[in-house]
Amino acid sequence: MEFSRKIEIDRLPPSGEAVHELVAAEAERTALARRFALLALDRFEARVTLLRLAGGLLRLTGELSADVVQECVVTLEPVASRVEDRFILLYGHGQDERGEVVLAGEAELVEPIAGGTLDIGDAVAQQLSLALDPYPRAPTAPDVADVESDNGSGAASPFAALAKWKEKG
Repeated sequence: MEFSRKIEIDRLPPSGEAVHELVAAEAERTALARRFALLALDRFEARVTLLRLAGGLLRLTGELSADVVQECVVTLEPVASRVEDRFILLYGHGQDERGEVVLAGEAELVEPIAGGTLDIGDAVAQQLSLALDPYPRAPTAPDVADVESDNGSGAASPFAALAKWKEKG
């Protein structure tokens, strides 16, 4: 794992919260940037709180902050942005007698705990991947409606045809 921070479940306090501050080193950020197809991951930090709940469940509450550089989906230019996210995950054995995943509360998925350890670093990294802009656009990127032909070949682009169709409708 690129950003592994394993916590042994048995070492968590039986009551109360365990707070962990996570900061990715340069090598970890480089590996995560490669994993998530980023041009750069200049900063990646998180604060994670673990709390034991009834029924053997663990609640992981986290806040992450990252400075990322992604590639614009239109111009391929670098797009720098700050990602801030808050999240809650539930962990537990989470299976019934048939081996099916158990839902708790308002249909929250319970993530499995494997081998008595929980990798909070990887959990935070996965949350970063979910918080990234799936379609980053540079401020200089043209709007799709502004594109009337492809890269100079003279043929009309499909976007131009769609724009004309929209005007008729």
